[in-house]
Amino acid sequence: MARYILSQYRKYQTTDQQLCKAADEMHFRAKSYCEYLHNARRYREINTEFKGKGERTVGETANMVGFKMPHDPK
Repeated sequence: MARYILSQYRKYQTTDQQLCKAADEMHFRAKSYCEYLHNARRYREINTEFKGKGERTVGETANMVGFKMPHDPK
């Protein structure tokens, strides 16, 4: 995918001989794609961490989200 973005940059470079897309459009597309890749990676990390692994006890769920059970010392 990175090769695709680079090829699009090269394809629409500003030259005297050709018209190009709006000057900021390729920058916007590259930035959007970078954010997409970052968020897709983050999604996989979060999904792996919190994906259902069968039934959990209330205590396990509380520990997973950072709470303590009422009978646990604080």
